[in-house]
Amino acid sequence: MMRRWLPFGLGAALVVLMAVLPLLNISIPGILPTPTYMPGTLALLSLCMVFAALALSYNLLLGSAGMLSFGHALYFGAGAYGLGIALEHFGVPLFPGIFVALIGGMGIALATGAVAMRVSGIPFAMVTLAFAQAGSVLVRRNSGITGGEEGLSLNTEQVPDLLVGVVNTRNLYWFALAVLVIVYLVTLWVDTSRLGHLARATRENEQRVRVLGLRPYRAKLLVFVIAGVLASLAGVAYMLLQSGTVPRAVSADLTITILVMVVLGGVGFRWGAIVGGVLYTLLDQRLTVVAGSEAVAGLPDVLRIPLSEPLFLLGVLFILVVMFLPGGIAGTIDAWWRRRRGERVRLSLQSIDDSDADTEVPAEVRV
Repeated sequence: MMRRWLPFGLGAALVVLMAVLPLLNISIPGILPTPTYMPGTLALLSLCMVFAALALSYNLLLGSAGMLSFGHALYFGAGAYGLGIALEHFGVPLFPGIFVALIGGMGIALATGAVAMRVSGIPFAMVTLAFAQAGSVLVRRNSGITGGEEGLSLNTEQVPDLLVGVVNTRNLYWFALAVLVIVYLVTLWVDTSRLGHLARATRENEQRVRVLGLRPYRAKLLVFVIAGVLASLAGVAYMLLQSGTVPRAVSADLTITILVMVVLGGVGFRWGAIVGGVLYTLLDQRLTVVAGSEAVAGLPDVLRIPLSEPLFLLGVLFILVVMFLPGGIAGTIDAWWRRRRGERVRLSLQSIDDSDADTEVPAEVRV
């Protein structure tokens, strides 16, 4: 019983630790730029949590339902741009604006998912990529609504003061943490529900599910829409945290970045998606700082050129993970833990057999 509730206890303790982190003075040189109570570190950790939530939503799509989408960033951008447009052009307060953004993201996910799911495999990935490209073109061409190439800034007049400005970074950090917890709980609920079991069964053998009289299309579409709404929620948090958004938020480039996060952490593992999102964001931000440092600038060309390109280093890291950790970080740890538990069970059974052999009463032979 205790072993069953141990992950929930550890998760709750981690959330409490993250919640009190802005009140503590913890320094991690080389990883965090400043102590944990400073705005710079809080903004970095908030961005890590936003992308961890986005990776979680994509893991629900790929890990649970087995749908490889190249257009997931479309729903992230729908949340970010939806909130910005609602505040800028409709003048609604923040929370009704968040509701509008989520409804918009859900509508786009429902419409595009219903069309894309008419095919499967590589054609499905290509259709989602086409939708993402169409969304990116619409964002770039409609500069009067979306800001075009310049992006859309957050209208802070409709946002409560406690979520505006560098002095309130701590509140934005807690908002991002709340978004991450909500996304995790929703993905946990989906994975453990009948819907999640049906989605996984469809991923393994859709024909068999159909023969049993179930409807895999509806299950996959529902998972697709839920993942889209969760991505939109992450987009809302991104918009508030960055005080604006840019066209890259709806591009296929961002979807590939999310895919790398999930593969890095381990496809099919919720905590792996969180680790992948946090690790990738930290590396992306910190390597950018290292690439521009004077230490790198003074190196010979053979070292300076690759080290001054953070994407090159991230690409090398991704190749190494795929080659030596094919299950990602979480998959490798899970495989190691299963092997160790299996070895314990085998030794336990062997000890029982040995003890039975020792206590066996020899047959008495009477003459």
